[in-house]
Amino acid sequence: MIDRKRRALALSVSLSSALMWQSRARAHARTAFSVTDDRGAELRFDAAPRRLATISYFGADAALALGVQPVASTFLVRGRRPAYLLDRMNDVMDLGQRASPNLELLARAQPDLIVAIRRYTEANAGRLQRIAPYLALDLETSQDSDHGIALVGAALGKAEAAADLNRRFARVLAQYRARVTPHRAPRYLFVWGAGSAPWAFYDENMTCSLLNALGAINVAGHNPLPAQRDNTAFQMSLEALLLADPDTIFVYDDGPSRAFERSPVWQHLSAVRSARIVRVGDHWIESFGPIARHAVLAEAAAHLHPDGFAPPDLHAIASSYLSLSHSKPLVDL
Repeated sequence: MIDRKRRALALSVSLSSALMWQSRARAHARTAFSVTDDRGAELRFDAAPRRLATISYFGADAALALGVQPVASTFLVRGRRPAYLLDRMNDVMDLGQRASPNLELLARAQPDLIVAIRRYTEANAGRLQRIAPYLALDLETSQDSDHGIALVGAALGKAEAAADLNRRFARVLAQYRARVTPHRAPRYLFVWGAGSAPWAFYDENMTCSLLNALGAINVAGHNPLPAQRDNTAFQMSLEALLLADPDTIFVYDDGPSRAFERSPVWQHLSAVRSARIVRVGDHWIESFGPIARHAVLAEAAAHLHPDGFAPPDLHAIASSYLSLSHSKPLVDL
């Protein structure tokens, strides 16, 4: 009699354990998910990551707009935090330059997701993947912006919030374009670099695509080899720049010393003589993120069409992304 009771109790415990295991397995199946990055590599997650490290400001920008605080990031200029992300990057671990991130510090940050520009990190994919799942993104053109935000959203378990961000920007862009009045299209050039000749960005560059959407003409023109990866800029001689003669030149401000600005040829440019040289910040170089692209669009509109657009309040633009709960409708500015 006692043996039968013991056997029945053991069977009951065994069945309960089996049912509990099955329940946990079903719960795991519901929470586990995968994302395929721009290499075609599949990243698998048991739960949504919450300790994100980023090799580029894009990952930080997208994560912050989705309500996730990065723990580590590369920086474009040594000792300078990205002003367009307000104070949200002040306490983030500095991994160094995006082209050569400090992988020892990255491992010390203990991320559960690494978001990175593919061209800077693919050679170190194996080492990165040993630290955490590594989401590699092609960030070059305007199409890459929506796509990259969608992938980061999917990896963070916030796919619908990411879709909201992309829908919001589509509305914002349409509103800006509707306010541009037909007149002579402003001609511009967007450059960076410190050498004797600046690097100029083609139309396909994300930032230039935003300026072009506002009716401006990029004197650098189209990329002659659009199928070639990592090819959205070229070194432009000052003589070629003088012949192109843009109305406005946007110069990425990455430090005080730029040899090309000390050249006598530079001083003959119409944009220089008419004080139409505009120093721009980090978001112009990494304009793919939700906050950066909105900020660039607003600044560019004010410079290209000063009669129709007032200088924007970048703090208000950033705050509208950083402070909003994505359970609420996003408000356009």
